[in-house]
Amino acid sequence: MEAPQAAMQAPHFHIPYEACDKYLPFFKENKWNLEIYFGSRSFDKIKKSDIIKLKKKLDYDPQLSIHGPFMDLSPGAVDPKVRKITIKRFSKTLEIAEVLKPRAIVFHSGYDKWKYDGRVDIWLEGSLQTWKPINKMAADIGVKIAVENIFEDDPLHLGLLSKEMASENFGLCFDTGHFNLFSKLPLTEWLGIIKPYLKELHLHDNSRNADDHMAIGDGNFDFVTLFNEIQGIDCVYTLEAHNVKDAMTSLERLRAYL
Repeated sequence: MEAPQAAMQAPHFHIPYEACDKYLPFFKENKWNLEIYFGSRSFDKIKKSDIIKLKKKLDYDPQLSIHGPFMDLSPGAVDPKVRKITIKRFSKTLEIAEVLKPRAIVFHSGYDKWKYDGRVDIWLEGSLQTWKPINKMAADIGVKIAVENIFEDDPLHLGLLSKEMASENFGLCFDTGHFNLFSKLPLTEWLGIIKPYLKELHLHDNSRNADDHMAIGDGNFDFVTLFNEIQGIDCVYTLEAHNVKDAMTSLERLRAYL
């Protein structure tokens, strides 16, 4: 069965900030939209002037999204000092967004059922203390927040967070590869819960053995069902291949669904 045709939209391509200069001529030639990832390792070295220079280099006017830092961060942390540094990192990401004017910023939820012993209520309490001020800042500059699934084996707590936030500016990023690795529920059940909050898709594939970030169709994720289920939803499509060859393959295969 083929997925029905939806309105074609140009996807974003995931690229680490440090690699932008290397691939800039290729981006310009192909007029690619970008999701720029700002990792924690070099975060403190980035100045506002660096971001202004990057914005000027992107003179072909691509649509942008941002992937914020996530390593060691925990927006739902029990320890208030951990939440404090998480908010500090997220706030600086928003300062970058003020310059780049992305459509959305992707952050991680930080939820792990083993770490929280299944206590979604504890994680949710801390999460709301983090996300409410961050979302207010994002809304003020016209940028949407999209929280991504990572180790989640079901989407219930992500749906609950989105419902409690009760903001059109705040929602979710559905990552196909992470779902494929970790989910214990069928795709249709996931989408039934998260569709009202969907702001972005991360599109990559695997064979349920590792987070390989394969090209679309090189693993066994069910893209037909995904695109059948999300028809009419306006969200960012980001191709998260980790090399140019797989990115080009993903782009070609994505066209079959859009």
